[in-house]
Amino acid sequence: ALPICTRARGNMLLLHLSLLVPLITVTWGQYDVNYYYSHQDYSQDDQWVNLFRQGFNFQCPQGQVVVAIRSTFSKKEGSDRQWNYACMPTPYTLGEPTECWWEEINRAGTEWYQTCSNNGLVAGFQSQYFEAVLDREWQFYCCRYTRRCPYSCWLTQEYPGHYGEEVDMVLYSHGYYIRGATTTFSGVDRDRQWKYVVCRMTDFDCQFENF
Repeated sequence: ALPICTRARGNMLLLHLSLLVPLITVTWGQYDVNYYYSHQDYSQDDQWVNLFRQGFNFQCPQGQVVVAIRSTFSKKEGSDRQWNYACMPTPYTLGEPTECWWEEINRAGTEWYQTCSNNGLVAGFQSQYFEAVLDREWQFYCCRYTRRCPYSCWLTQEYPGHYGEEVDMVLYSHGYYIRGATTTFSGVDRDRQWKYVVCRMTDFDCQFENF
């Protein structure tokens, strides 16, 4: 038989655990855990959406936006990258998308900054590879939700952290959405670094058409 003091400590531990479990449940219950993504949430069973040196067109399902981005680089494959994306349904407070469109093309071999016009959110990417410059051109696929406006915007860190590294960007911040990006291009490494423009959206309609 266990000594009385050992059994007492064991009972106290069980009591603390029984009190802690409901607290953990309440803490997680305050958030929609669907906003947090693992590798299994990427498209096509974690396969890439493109082959090296090949173009691609990726669009989230209707009513969803991009929340995670993965990429791997290959010097021997024309200094190109393979890409994959994860999407999530937008919350009901945003309503249904009222229109979607492709933004203007950002040319290969150049540095650029672009956000979705008309208060749109990024719901897809289109890209073509150009052997002559060992780089890609890019387009954002954007969707607008009623008359909601972005606010409290910020830039993410650089992805990748150094040219040639892998990318694994997950939007962990609850209630934030990707609206665009700014990119730099290295003529030496023939690779591109991205900082994504991330914003909150108002819970009410606003009068600005392109905020």
